[in-house]
Amino acid sequence: MGRAKLASFTSTFSLFIAVLLLGMLGRGAYNIYDLSLTLKKAIEIEVFLQDVNEISIKNIGNAISENPYVSDVSYISRDSAKTIFLQDFGTENNPLVDIDFLPASYKVKLKDAATVQGVDNLISTIEPLPGVDEIRFNRQLMEILETRFQTFVLAGTIISALIALAAIILIFNTIRLTIYAKRNLIRAMKLIGATNSFIRRPFIYEGFIQGLIAGIASVATLALFFSHVLPALIPQFSTLKWPLDQWYYLASAMIGFSIILAWAGSRWAARKFLKDQLQERSI
Repeated sequence: MGRAKLASFTSTFSLFIAVLLLGMLGRGAYNIYDLSLTLKKAIEIEVFLQDVNEISIKNIGNAISENPYVSDVSYISRDSAKTIFLQDFGTENNPLVDIDFLPASYKVKLKDAATVQGVDNLISTIEPLPGVDEIRFNRQLMEILETRFQTFVLAGTIISALIALAAIILIFNTIRLTIYAKRNLIRAMKLIGATNSFIRRPFIYEGFIQGLIAGIASVATLALFFSHVLPALIPQFSTLKWPLDQWYYLASAMIGFSIILAWAGSRWAARKFLKDQLQERSI
């Protein structure tokens, strides 16, 4: 690395940019995921009941709570429904104060893993039960959230793969140029009995060190960008979370991924060069 400063700096800087972009994408993706979960938790299923006995009401509640996509089931009696209605709309000059017209119901909250198809299956199971009058569910909102999130995940995966591939190719080319500059030395080492693994090892170590440097630098830049630069430009971005609410999860992933990319690129370059050398000697 000391003898080929420009080549080492180029590959390290390229890897730094790639890992930084992946880190930004990862943190942005987590916040979008967290927002989608918050919106999904706001979606509730309301199951309105007919005037039936307590056994039928209990059976309906048990059928709802047994579904794997249901996280919580709350029963609202007719009296409770009236109380909630009066709290929302007030009692003053309200002609509906003395009228008992609201039915009993169940409010169903969904788990994070709930899907549109899963909720449709839940509704088709509950709807035929005796005592169920009507089921309300904002299917359109949940379908939009699910579709948009799947599209974002697909686009993010493709972009991440392209960035990672570009980083590996850059490291591959840089390490290969470094190896090519030392081809005479490598040939001399082969003549005195050096094995391929012995020759590859320094270049793989070089890739490891470049990956570690690029990973640490990208984590520091990411933290600085999201903590100071971005909030100064757009204050709303100061509320962005770290994945799993801790900085070290993403930081560890970035450093580890940087090392893996650099190791893969340097190993690929060293193996390719030695393979080409072997083919030239056989010819």
